[in-house]
Amino acid sequence: MVQLTLPKNSRITTGKTWPRPEGATNVRKFQIYRWNPDDGQNPRVDTYFVDMDDCGPMVLDALIYIKNKIDPTLTFRRSCREGICGSCAMNIDGINTLACIYGMDEIKGDVKIYPLPHMPVVKDLIPDLTHFYAQHASIMPWLETKTNPPAKEWRQSIEDRKKLDGLYECVMCASCSTSCPSYWWNGDRYLGPAALLHAYRWIIDSRDEATGERLDQLEDPFKLYRCHTIMNCAKTCPKGLNPAKAIAEIKKLMVERTV
Repeated sequence: MVQLTLPKNSRITTGKTWPRPEGATNVRKFQIYRWNPDDGQNPRVDTYFVDMDDCGPMVLDALIYIKNKIDPTLTFRRSCREGICGSCAMNIDGINTLACIYGMDEIKGDVKIYPLPHMPVVKDLIPDLTHFYAQHASIMPWLETKTNPPAKEWRQSIEDRKKLDGLYECVMCASCSTSCPSYWWNGDRYLGPAALLHAYRWIIDSRDEATGERLDQLEDPFKLYRCHTIMNCAKTCPKGLNPAKAIAEIKKLMVERTV
């Protein structure tokens, strides 16, 4: 179920139904969340009809079709269209994912699109990720060293490099964190799956020299331990990553350092 952070004292209403494209025989119905902070109106769900014979196969293609040919006021983020930048993350058919790599053939019936759940909405399908990015910055997402830098580069064995597989591929789309009930209720203090996945990526990097400091920063009842292994994060990740496993590994490191 989609759970949105709505503007204060508001509710979602039924919005405008746009006309079907003339002459189209292969039409798909889209129901899309709309909210403009400047018009003073309640959030609403508008209905659009897309000519599938004149549209690409991905949900992002349909959104671009709607914006270009039906309603230019529809607002959403997009960039790479290749599942790399994470910009077009949204809730599609009840699943947090990237619109650019989610095919419309994976959806039965009407296509329902909402912004990522439990995030303040800037406008329409754009969530406010300010807090999410601040949490990411707090885990020091860079190589921290104390010794003098080498003349050319910090070298790493093939085996140590393989340890980072399944971690560095995260595109910071926030699909995992916004699918996590623990993050919904404690997002002000719990760092969430995305930030903790990145934290583990740097903790186990053989070139990093601040492992103790990183673990000290995470030793907190809320930052790390609000994870209850619900596994929504791994289920929804559009890149097939497993943040819950990374969080469990951090917890193991916490125990090992006290033994």
